[in-house]
Amino acid sequence: MTTRKQNTGIAAAVLGLAGGLFAWWKYKNASEEEKAKIKGKINDLGSKLKETYTDAEIKVKEAYDEVEHKITGNDTKKFKKDVEREVEKIAN
Repeated sequence: MTTRKQNTGIAAAVLGLAGGLFAWWKYKNASEEEKAKIKGKINDLGSKLKETYTDAEIKVKEAYDEVEHKITGNDTKKFKKDVEREVEKIAN
């Protein structure tokens, strides 16, 4: 017996498959001009996706470098000295 979630998943899969088949049939029966137009849209979307990915990658790298600098920079040295002083106080 299937649950409601399983039925929803199955329905979504069937609808997705039907949509894909319809798109394939529509493309197969399209004129060369329509096919070129579709390919152009897909290429544009691919370029935008790649550009967005590259921008996100750069932002993540910059954020990582900033955090790494804070960790390995003067803040860490100061923190280490503070900890050493506290250890000295406790030890004495």
